[in-house]
Amino acid sequence: MDPIYPLLAALAAYLVGSLSFAVVVSRAMGLNDPRTYGSKNPGATNVLRSGNKAAAVATLLLDGIKGWLPVVAVKWWGDAYGLGDGTVALVGLAAFLGHLFPVFFGFKGGKGVATAIGVLIGVEPWLGLAAMLTWAIVAFFFRYSSLASIVMAIFAPAFFLFGSQVAWRAPGVQVLSLAVMGILLVWRHAENINRLLAGKESKLGAKK
Repeated sequence: MDPIYPLLAALAAYLVGSLSFAVVVSRAMGLNDPRTYGSKNPGATNVLRSGNKAAAVATLLLDGIKGWLPVVAVKWWGDAYGLGDGTVALVGLAAFLGHLFPVFFGFKGGKGVATAIGVLIGVEPWLGLAAMLTWAIVAFFFRYSSLASIVMAIFAPAFFLFGSQVAWRAPGVQVLSLAVMGILLVWRHAENINRLLAGKESKLGAKK
């Protein structure tokens, strides 16, 4: 395998991840820039605070797709270029980093929850489903998107490791990539953690 192929795949994944759809969708629908209100986070949850549910759903789906697409592209067509699990892990992480630090938007991106879920679905559909169910259960009972995201970030690598062991597969670099994503997700929610501890975090559906 030519070592340039994994690097090119990672670069392409990063560029796709750098498309901040919260900003793009808001501009296309004539809404305020999500970086100027609420949590100022360019993500679906903050777009929802605009009151436009369609924009929030579109942002959520597109942010998820940009995490999913690079992963499945490598899984579908990577064999011809000698790309395996290591490149799958690399492009998933690269797309996620693109969302966090988008080159097209001054390296100031979102927190990466939807993109991370897209990556998880691309890696293993059951893993994405487990992550979404974890998020939904926590969000339903506690009404905090940030708390649901933090719990999901912690549990996702454990889900993958457990599932891989049950299936007698060695997770290799993929579990490491997911662990790094989980750590970064928790780090990106540092301010939310402080607000949760202080009882000042906004609940789902609340406007600021």
